[in-house]
Amino acid sequence: MSDSNEFYTLKGYSYLDDGETLTAAMEDYLEMIYRLHTGNEFIRIKKISEILHVKPSSASKMASILKSAGYIEFEKYGQIFLTEKGKKMGSYLLYRHDILHRFFCRINHSDNELPLVERIEHFVNKETVDNIKIWLDKPW
Repeated sequence: MSDSNEFYTLKGYSYLDDGETLTAAMEDYLEMIYRLHTGNEFIRIKKISEILHVKPSSASKMASILKSAGYIEFEKYGQIFLTEKGKKMGSYLLYRHDILHRFFCRINHSDNELPLVERIEHFVNKETVDNIKIWLDKPW
């Protein structure tokens, strides 16, 4: 083991992150909004709350947070639209989810590792995701 004294708590590591950090909940909502967007569905608070199994008031509050952060646009009782910033981040979140799902299905010899992916996807950085994709894409 390394002699490094760079150990932190989970919260401590989050303080070390550079740039804008989304919470795990923000990522979950934004990923789902992006999924619906790519399916050309009308995106409304009610739909988000049903899919994510949360109260409409919780979905509405998160939509306000995502709007304030510049990821979405919406008016109360209206349709939700992704901004360019939201599309870019949503695309990455879905990419990360899909790569991790493929990875865990392969190593666990399974067809569905959704619960595992949902629990850990927020803690895997882009470099690791990209390297997992390279590994997955190697011919066996």
